[in-house]
Amino acid sequence: MRRNCVASASANGFLAQKFGSKEDLREASYMEVEQELTQGCADLEALLSHLDRKLCDTMAAFCCRSDRVQVRLRGIKEALVHLNSIPHGHDQDNEEEQEAVLAAELPALAKEVARIDTIRAYAETALKLDSLIGDVEDSVSSSVSGMLRSSSYSVQSEENHQKTISYLKEIESILTSIAKMRPQWMRLLSAVDNRVDRALAVLRPQCISDHRSLLASLGWPPPLSGSNLMNTSNTKPSEFSNPLFSLKGDLKTKYSESFLSLCNLQQLQRRRKCRQLAGHNLQTLIRPPLWVIEELVNPISILAERHFSKWVDKPEFVFALVYKITRDFVDSMDEVLQPLVDKANLVGYSCREEWIGGTVASLCTYLAKVIFPRHIEALEKGGPDEISSNARALWLNLVDLMISFDKRTQALISDTGLLMSLKEDETLQRVSSLSVFCDRPDWFEVWAEVEKLEVLEKFKPALEKDKNWTSVVSDENKSPVICDAIVQNLSLLIDRARSLPSVMLRAKFIRLTCGPVISEFIDCMVHRCQEAEGLTALTDDDALLKVVRSINAAQYFEVTLMEWCEDLFFLDMESLSEEAGSKCIFHDEISRLKDFRIEWVEKISTVILRGFDARTRDYVKNKKQWQEKMEGYAVSRTFLDSLDYVQGKLSKLEGLNALDFVTVWRGVANGIDQLIFNGVLLGGVKYNDCGVERLDVTVSVLFGVFKAWCLRPEGFFSKLHEGLGILKMDEIEIRNGLVGDKEKWLKEKGFRRLTIAEAERLVKNRVFEG
Repeated sequence: MRRNCVASASANGFLAQKFGSKEDLREASYMEVEQELTQGCADLEALLSHLDRKLCDTMAAFCCRSDRVQVRLRGIKEALVHLNSIPHGHDQDNEEEQEAVLAAELPALAKEVARIDTIRAYAETALKLDSLIGDVEDSVSSSVSGMLRSSSYSVQSEENHQKTISYLKEIESILTSIAKMRPQWMRLLSAVDNRVDRALAVLRPQCISDHRSLLASLGWPPPLSGSNLMNTSNTKPSEFSNPLFSLKGDLKTKYSESFLSLCNLQQLQRRRKCRQLAGHNLQTLIRPPLWVIEELVNPISILAERHFSKWVDKPEFVFALVYKITRDFVDSMDEVLQPLVDKANLVGYSCREEWIGGTVASLCTYLAKVIFPRHIEALEKGGPDEISSNARALWLNLVDLMISFDKRTQALISDTGLLMSLKEDETLQRVSSLSVFCDRPDWFEVWAEVEKLEVLEKFKPALEKDKNWTSVVSDENKSPVICDAIVQNLSLLIDRARSLPSVMLRAKFIRLTCGPVISEFIDCMVHRCQEAEGLTALTDDDALLKVVRSINAAQYFEVTLMEWCEDLFFLDMESLSEEAGSKCIFHDEISRLKDFRIEWVEKISTVILRGFDARTRDYVKNKKQWQEKMEGYAVSRTFLDSLDYVQGKLSKLEGLNALDFVTVWRGVANGIDQLIFNGVLLGGVKYNDCGVERLDVTVSVLFGVFKAWCLRPEGFFSKLHEGLGILKMDEIEIRNGLVGDKEKWLKEKGFRRLTIAEAERLVKNRVFEG
């Protein structure tokens, strides 16, 4: 009865389709109708025959398995009867025999039962999967036939898609369970996946085609030629018609169902991918865009490109229109579409982000296809070694527009209080027009070169002005004005880098732009110092001050770079290069600045010591003065002139930054300590009491000069201070000390810098009177 009803309904549907009106009845060709009916019957008969054969084969296989199972169960039953028939008694032999039988038979019996159960489960699962896949294939074939008859959206087609997707979800649940519980059934999984893949290859285009037809019937995309959308001002238009907001009644139901079908299909694909890649790092997979949002973005992008073609030379209009489209439709994504996405359990997807990412991606495509090639061509007209200023200005203007656009579009996400749903780099690449450089490293290098040339063109004239080196920004760090100029220029480049959507791109941009600018600055300082050294060997005060200013600039700039490296923006870049030992991106530049300071600070110390040595040469050679009695002032005039020279030079160097000034005077003190100790105390001079007293006064004057820069100058003249201490000791103390453990005695007396040999030479040169 049911089959007759179904046949009647099918026949009625066929007749209603062919003879819908009297005109169809009059114009119909009965031969064609008869042929179509005959062919349809033949197809049905063939399908029925195929199903009969398939059913017979399945039943035969099942019967065969059933017979084998029955035989095994009969054997099990006989074994159990045999065990039950064994008489129960207290005979030890019978008990041992029963235990032996049980030990031998039960494990094999349990194993056989488990194997049979596995076979049964496999057969049931395979039959169920075969039935479900058959339903999917039949449903897909039916959808294809429906599409051939009508290309427009239909409720029946949508219901068919939903039914197919529900079958696929059930199949995927079974396959997921098999993958977890029965991983040895990999051949079954592979066979089912192959058939599902073939079905999905047909189903997805069908769903998308039906969804596009429905969108077209809703009036999407809306026209862009109206005054509302073409108004690119920042204020939102008062009257605005959004097809998504105007959905009502049956139309809204149809769109929701189609939307959910596409979302459910994507969620199914996502589940299948996760199952197939189980055991791999799923975090490295790139999340695909939301299909339903893509279907909204693509047609409106195609429509917008017709307007873009009018503005090839005015890219600001292109950015304005894309932002206008993005902003004016973004609210409907939250209010209309996001609840549907949540209902489809597409976890981690934000319709707002997807919409913004889709419009930005379409803009990037247009930039890569039209705008950037034109700018590259303009840059290349000047030749490989020369880039015209006009072409540079156009390029930089385009980048400015991209950065401004990115800030405004990203604000559409951040202003809502929502957090980025993905990892930072991945999210930024999706919503940043600068991501066009991710796929074109050659364009990225061109951009970096243009930025570098622009900064150097402004910075080089400032380097050549002496006023920028002589004027000091503040008395605290004593850095010249030129330091502010380079810090400001580098800050501009770093701000450009902050806009890039990838940490790797940011690091590369800073290396390509900031690195050469810093090198230019260091080379300029080296040149200025070498020029001063070449003219006067740094003996002239003006030449010395020229070097001092360069050292101050290097020290201030080094500290600035080190402070930058502690910023989170630069800390993120340290993990990029494991070979470099996670060093700061400015590590090489900081090392060059440090080496520059150390080199020229040592040269300044050397120049002062060289002048001191030249002025004290006669003083050191005069050995008789240490045996003469003191008359009047005990300090030699020559030595006082030498100290006056040192004091004058160090006073001139007080304009040096505190860190390097301390290094200079300590280096000078150490050099004088070695020079006086080796030339006077160990110079073969015989010291009587008067000589020791004269030396004590001389050393006190020396300490007094350096007391202007430290509280205990004797700590920086260790050799001289300890040598004088030995000479001032009485004869008995010296002789008793040098009899025993000399090293221990020196340590007990606090002489830690002198060696035993030096102490013995000093004692040998000491002359004790009567």
